[in-house]
Amino acid sequence: MGDDLSLSDYTAGELAKLGLLTARMAKRGIAGMDVDLSDLQRKAERIEDQARRRKHKP
Repeated sequence: MGDDLSLSDYTAGELAKLGLLTARMAKRGIAGMDVDLSDLQRKAERIEDQARRRKHKP
């Protein structure tokens, strides 16, 4: 699949947001295995989708 993203495909702001979301997921992960992470995962996926659209824009 040609949808692979590299770090250079993200803006500095997107990388910062992804870093914060990852930290929040890790913090929730410490609380236990049954903690819901889906809201943070959706936010991260939206950022990835935005970068993917920008990369493939004609």
